[in-house]
Amino acid sequence: MIPASPAEPSSGSPVQSGPPGPAPSLRLRQRWTLAEPHAEAAAALARVARLPHALAQLLVARGVTQAAEAYAFLNPEPAHLHDPFLMLGMNQAVARLEQAIAAREPVLLYGDYDVDGAIAVVLLKTAIEMLGGTVRFHVPHRLREGYGLQSSVLEAAHAEGVRLVITVDTGMRAFAEAETARKLGLDLIVTDHHLPEAGNAVPHALAVLNPSQPGCPYPEKFLCGAAIAMKLAQAVLERRDPARTREKTLPSFLKMAAIATIADAVPLRGENRVIAALGLRLLRSPVGAGLRALFAAAALDPAARQLTGFDVAFRLAPRVNAAGRMDVASEVIELFTTRDPARAAELAAKLERLNRERRDIEAAALTAIEARLAADPELAADRLLVVDGDGWHRGVIGILASRVVERTAKPAIVVSIEDGVAHGSGRSVDGFHLLNAIESCADLFTRFGGHAFAVGFALPADALPELKRRLRLYASEHLSAREPERLLRIHAELPLDRITPVLAGWLRKLEPLGHGNPEPIFVARKARLLTAPRILKDRHIRLELAQEPVQSVIPSSAQEPVVSGTSSAIRAVGWDLAARASELGLAGGSLIDLAYRIRENDHPEFGGLEVEIAGIRLFQDAPQRAEAHG
Repeated sequence: MIPASPAEPSSGSPVQSGPPGPAPSLRLRQRWTLAEPHAEAAAALARVARLPHALAQLLVARGVTQAAEAYAFLNPEPAHLHDPFLMLGMNQAVARLEQAIAAREPVLLYGDYDVDGAIAVVLLKTAIEMLGGTVRFHVPHRLREGYGLQSSVLEAAHAEGVRLVITVDTGMRAFAEAETARKLGLDLIVTDHHLPEAGNAVPHALAVLNPSQPGCPYPEKFLCGAAIAMKLAQAVLERRDPARTREKTLPSFLKMAAIATIADAVPLRGENRVIAALGLRLLRSPVGAGLRALFAAAALDPAARQLTGFDVAFRLAPRVNAAGRMDVASEVIELFTTRDPARAAELAAKLERLNRERRDIEAAALTAIEARLAADPELAADRLLVVDGDGWHRGVIGILASRVVERTAKPAIVVSIEDGVAHGSGRSVDGFHLLNAIESCADLFTRFGGHAFAVGFALPADALPELKRRLRLYASEHLSAREPERLLRIHAELPLDRITPVLAGWLRKLEPLGHGNPEPIFVARKARLLTAPRILKDRHIRLELAQEPVQSVIPSSAQEPVVSGTSSAIRAVGWDLAARASELGLAGGSLIDLAYRIRENDHPEFGGLEVEIAGIRLFQDAPQRAEAHG
């Protein structure tokens, strides 16, 4: 549940987004899919756990079917965190790190330039220094060095007396670099969450900490890089002072790990949910100068309002990521480790400036891409879109690929050509494994990597036409030819008159929402417009609605359907839906089916429960599990 913005009392716009930007250039057909209700399991869980049926239905869809599981899901506690020593390689890693600290050996932390990698460095650096160790770090420059462990950095570190290197959020595919470390006499500890190479090979290192590697019994397989670094920090600190670690240090670390967990879009289930939920709760009272400065820059006051997953993913993370995208991520580490409020404010202000620059650069490139697609029907018709441009900033091409996917509902790769090298970043859609697609062209790349939904690569610019040709052929074999459509996943049916403050309070316990724990989208059938739609700023609509009697599949106690009756009015807002309302001919008295999210507006004059429209169509007497409309 995400509160509505007090700044938009007439519309109840959600604080996380507000009115959207320019409408997509391509208007896509929307297809609704309604999740299976699991009626019997949901009714049983609701009865035994004494939960609202709508919440029980959402929990069952998440694999939570027992009352004890539901209680744990809705009430995360520190006791739900796993023992770090369950992770394969942890004993060896802790023993070597303790040895380095005792001998005052300098330790090199090798990180990554995104939120996850930077926070991982902060956590381990803090832990080592707390124990009296000597630590330095290296975060590669996105444009000059690129992603991953570099042999040249290892050689320089060895020359400076380093004998232990710990990677964070990177290293799982650094086979050549691990061999360099071995030849130099460097002990290498890899902490990473990325999947091993095909065949499950792992680099030759003193220890590899990755729950996804073969043979690792650690229960949570999808930790982010910072969470794995936190586990190593926790393990080595607990060996020295277990009580202080659990009571004081771990809560402090959870704040940072929560930001990384949400920002890195790992599934918010299991231990990830515990880390994110506990960390957000603890962030109500940030202590560090850097955190306080970052909150101020993002206009967030965690003491006044509980932070949500959306606040982290879309207000904090972009500012932190801006450093690695546009400049140097090492300043993020300084931000989170400085104790000087003035310096923290200076660094947070720089992140704010870089984020604004990033948005401007992204907007200009996106305008060029949309113009290209509009002017080239053959390109726009491709099943997998590959769009290239000279000198597009490499720090934003991944975001641009995501924007193209949003606008076209097709997998997309955006390529920046610079100094004879083509740097690409891609994003995909459900059902199309993008890494498999580029692996089919592996001989063309100088480097590549990724997973099903996101990839990155580099290749000589003169090989780009061949890449496009091969990917076009691959897509023709693996993607069906169909009209692009936007899939709207509806999680449960909930008539409008079932929306109550009590239910809204229960739904808030699903936070933090994000990947693997999506914000619920409900559907209400046969809602009646009490008045004609009100048009806002020529693009948006506001509706006054009431629920007409309809047989509901959501029981109140037994499993028989019940009839929902006309209720008092509820307000609905729809972004960029003015044209849709006109197309449907909506007027006072119209009956509609409405897909929606529940919102809470805390404005003193216009507050209360309302809904944000996710999809709208004319009322259909025979609802289907999956259907499409324009």
